[in-house]
Parts: sequence; structure tokens; C-alpha cells
Amino acid sequence: MSALVRPRTTLTRALQPALRTRTRARLTTAPQILSSRALPRPITSQLRSMATESPAKKQKMDGPLIGTHSGHFHADEALAVSMLRLLPTYANSPLVRTRDPEILKTCHTVVDVGAAYDENTRHFDHHQREFTTVFPGHSTKLSSAGLVYMHFGKDIISAVTGLPRGADLDILYEKIYTDFIEAFDANDNGVNVFDPKAVETAGLAKKFEDRGFSIASVVNRYNYATSKGDDGGKSKDQLQQEEDARFAKASAFVGEQFIIELTDRASAWLPARNNVKLAYEGRLQYDPQGRILVLSDGMPWADHLYTLEKESPIPEGVAPQVLFVLFPETKEPDSKWRIRAVSKENGGFQNRKDLPDPWKGVRDEQLSEVSGVPGGVFVHAAGFIGGNKTFDGALAMAKKACDF
Repeated sequence: MSALVRPRTTLTRALQPALRTRTRARLTTAPQILSSRALPRPITSQLRSMATESPAKKQKMDGPLIGTHSGHFHADEALAVSMLRLLPTYANSPLVRTRDPEILKTCHTVVDVGAAYDENTRHFDHHQREFTTVFPGHSTKLSSAGLVYMHFGKDIISAVTGLPRGADLDILYEKIYTDFIEAFDANDNGVNVFDPKAVETAGLAKKFEDRGFSIASVVNRYNYATSKGDDGGKSKDQLQQEEDARFAKASAFVGEQFIIELTDRASAWLPARNNVKLAYEGRLQYDPQGRILVLSDGMPWADHLYTLEKESPIPEGVAPQVLFVLFPETKEPDSKWRIRAVSKENGGFQNRKDLPDPWKGVRDEQLSEVSGVPGGVFVHAAGFIGGNKTFDGALAMAKKACDF
């Protein structure tokens, strides 16, 4: 067997220092919220004065004023505000939370309030009756998060990752919407992941209670004070300040999740596309039917594999699906190797083919004996992953598993 050559991950290594620096800066910047109740009077004239200052002076002072609604908040506007602040233009922007239309008129950018969607005036609300806008290629009606992402997403990606405009950025722009932003849009617009009627017809029932746990549900928890003391003695200004502080925490939390998602996709998922493609094209050298995929490094391979299987022509005599993926545990030359069963669907727990039942839950010498392959390390009791001390051993296990 020819030695494996680990492909270079130039994009990953080039992006990592910049991503670390940008991420640290974003996560340590405390946003400023100007409460509409707590601001000195006359509030309208003061904010109008801020809005009419010269752009250079205003940017130097505090950045363009962002407005959203006061009261009970949701994940979409919390994310919309945090995404805007990732842009240089809004990096130092204060936020005012109010439903007062006169105050909202003074804001440079308004999200999730105002009953208007107008890119030219930077109004991004989705609650108006006539609103039907969706992200290109999708059917979920947008929320304020989706609106901000649709209009500013590519600039946000460039600001966080340093990626220039081009094909890679376009791919990432679509990927982040599909895997992250769309769930916020669906949640805020009351769209279920599954059709409730179809679930009922199929007779499906929950195996356990998860209380619909999601990023959106976590954000909702920030609406409520952790201390249930008597608020009767607090002024409206004090209560508003406490609410604004909780919103700031929620926005910071959801913004951090967005940055984690984006930096992971940019530094790991995107560079892996080409590596998985090369491995897929060379899979027949390990199994004539193409059922085994060998990667030179651990990487996020699943998305790319499913896409390649859908889009690539299948030669005669070659299996339409990969059953097992092999990859080293570390980058060391003497690294142990893992064998991973491919799920029937991305993110699912059912495999196209488990590792053999007699191997499940078995380790070390006992595994080597029962499998007939030296160097056995382990096979998980669920049969979805196993390990061997060497590449040759892992490959032999994969071949036996394919034909078991």
C-alpha cells in the first residue's frame, strides 16, 4: 500500500490566526444600550441631534444608532443586533430599545420593529401583513435575523474571517444561512421543523422531554430575572435598565454562537471540501466497490460526502454509497486510526451499515481475536465507530465490515 500523503490545508492555517484575533475582539466587546426610559429629556431632540451629526464625528463618538423594540425579546433581534455589530460600521454602535416611533425615526438602522422593510432606509422588520420575503432558494419567511443576514451577511463573513468576495464566500454565505440562520427565521415565524399533522398521522411520539431546547429557547430564558424579588419598589427606568441588560446578555450569547458557527465553517468545513473530494475520487484504490473513504486528517467530512454522492456519476460495479470512513486520530506519523460508519442521513443515528455485532463493545486483544485483525483498539457498543493501532489494521477492519 502506498503511503498516504496528507493534503495541505492552506486556507485553514492562513485563516486561523486572523479568526482567533477577530473572535477574541468580538467576544470581549460589551455593547452599549441606551434605554429610551433612562435617557435624559428631551429624548427625541437629543437623539435627533445625534442622528444629524456629521458621519465622521458620529462614528468617532459612538457609531450609528441601532434601534429595536423594548419588552419581551426573541432570538431573531438578539442575533440581528449582534451580527450588525460585527461590521466595522456598527462596531461601536449604541442600541436603543423602544416602541416610540419618534425615537425610532432618529435611529440609523432599525430591526424587528416599525412595520417596515426598506433596505434604502435600513428598516428591517418582518411583522407587517404584506411581508413575504425569503432567502434566495429557500421557502422560510425571513425574520429580522434573516433580513440582516441577507443584506449584510457577505460583509459580515468577510469582516470576521477575512475571506475576500468570491466563490468560497458565496458557498459559506449559503451554508451559514441553511445551517444556522434559517432556524431563527422559522422559530420566530412559528414554523415547525416537522409538519405536526404528518407527525400525528405517523403516530410518532417523543422518547423523552427536551422542552424544545434550542438556541431560541435559551435566548427566551434571558427575558426573566434570575432573582424573583419584589419589583414593586423599582422605577420604570430601573426595570427597563434591567430588561436591557438581559437583552445585552442574550445578544452576546447568540452572537457568540454565530461566531463559533462561522469560524468553524470557514476554518474547517470549507477547506475540507477539496480534501473530501480528492478522497472520494481515490476511494477505489482501497475497495473496488468504493465503499471505504480514507481521509488523511480528521475533518468535517459528512456534508461534503453526501453532496458528492448526490452529484457524482457512479461507475458500473461501484456502490452508490460509502459505508465507512477512515481517518487518523492525530497528525502524528504513528497515530492510531478510526473507522466511522456513515449515517443513513446527515446527523442521524442510524448507519448505512454498523460495524459487525460480534465486535460491538469489545476492546484490545479480545477485539483483535474476534475480528481476526491485529492491533484492535475498540469498537463502540453502538457499532458506529471503532479503532485500530495502524492504518492497515483499520483498513482491514473496514473491508471485513463491508462484507460481514
